[in-house]
Amino acid sequence: MDRRGIKKLHVPENSDKTNYLPAFISKMEREKFPPLVIDTFTYYYKKIVSGATGLISDRDIRPVTSDEIEDATRIKEYAESGRKALRHAVIIKLNGGLGTSMGLTKAKSLLTVKNEKTFLEIIVKQAETCRVKLALMNSFNTHEDTIDALSMIKPLDFPLLFIQNKFPKILQENLAPATCPKNPDLEWNPPGHGDIYSAIYTSGVLNSLLENGIEYAFISNSDNLGATMDESLLGYFCENRLPFMMEVVPRTPSDVKGGHIARHINGRLILRESAQCPQDEMDAFEDIKRYRFFNTNNIWINLKSLKNLIKKHHTVNLPIIKNQKTLDPRNENSPKVFQVETAMGAAISLFEGAAAIRVPASRFFPVKKCNELLTIRSDRFVFSEKDHLILNPKIGSRSITIALDPKYYGKIDGFDERFSEGIPSLIDCDALTIDGDVRFEKNVTIKGRVVIKNNGESQAVIKQGSVIDRDVIL
Repeated sequence: MDRRGIKKLHVPENSDKTNYLPAFISKMEREKFPPLVIDTFTYYYKKIVSGATGLISDRDIRPVTSDEIEDATRIKEYAESGRKALRHAVIIKLNGGLGTSMGLTKAKSLLTVKNEKTFLEIIVKQAETCRVKLALMNSFNTHEDTIDALSMIKPLDFPLLFIQNKFPKILQENLAPATCPKNPDLEWNPPGHGDIYSAIYTSGVLNSLLENGIEYAFISNSDNLGATMDESLLGYFCENRLPFMMEVVPRTPSDVKGGHIARHINGRLILRESAQCPQDEMDAFEDIKRYRFFNTNNIWINLKSLKNLIKKHHTVNLPIIKNQKTLDPRNENSPKVFQVETAMGAAISLFEGAAAIRVPASRFFPVKKCNELLTIRSDRFVFSEKDHLILNPKIGSRSITIALDPKYYGKIDGFDERFSEGIPSLIDCDALTIDGDVRFEKNVTIKGRVVIKNNGESQAVIKQGSVIDRDVIL
């Protein structure tokens, strides 16, 4: 019997499922996966075969109150400690996304986002300004694009790069490996950003950082430019000797589907994603007054604590997310599969003494759709002296709601064509809805709450210099 315990795989009684674990292991070994990655998938596959759903019920958790977590606005006294710790810190960006929902075909971080600069250019500049080492976790889809872009950016200190792993898809019918001879790439799925812990270890980057005296890592998504190295947060994290810390913000109606923190009956903090909630409890999950705090995916982790956890357990066994998909995402008639995924923030439950901290909303403004891109490109955001993207101090309202017609603005090509002469001023705008095909000329200003609707069959144009402070029907 080998150390993965293949013969110990439990198949429930009266089940017609065959033990396909050896087939999965062989498949991953042919791809030359590190043993840690194979062991991690083995753990999750055994969970699925044994009937595990990955669901977290309300009866096993309770809401977290404001009194249980620190407020980042009250920790300014830690800034000096944070400045001293900068030389022992690294910024890690999750850079594996393609941005397909916005019509992108390359790494999403290569999208021009502000002042003719891409996410990646801004991230590199932010790290250089803070004098902090930068590392990027790419995917197989974004790695080469990122290397090419960095060769053009020419950073003063080239970032450390490592690649996210992949997991084999599992046929729902019999739990066998999914196959697609015409397109073998469809047989694999990205395992979610929770894979960062395995990937940083197996790549050698974890040991390299520790050997160079870097102990504190701040991890965030590459499309969230509000997630910058903050000296007070770093100081608080290292002074309190925390192994893990998650930044959270109060949930809003737009966050009801996102993951929230809770307190497990065992006393530890946990993260629950919507895919882990029983369907009959979704009303409670989406109750923002009950589960009040949203995971920003801005994570602080002590790298020594991470290495000790891996050495102790030989894997990083995060709570499983069993996503039900089709083998070909573009073909709903293709075989149904399970995709094993995990969430990076779920590691909060693995570390004794892990904490959450409430941060200002300004540390969380990711760009997932063109709606958010319009906001970031507008005058509502400016760069600070430290190259941090911040809310313009001159804005009238700190919040804005934007709804763009997905038919014309959902993909980046259509979006850019309709704003080719410039983004309207939104500094005094509270809400903007665009319905239909509308193109904007330069120097347009929008104020208050505005609906712009084109009922015609041809494209309408908002003329240069227009000031719009009421609904417009074209």
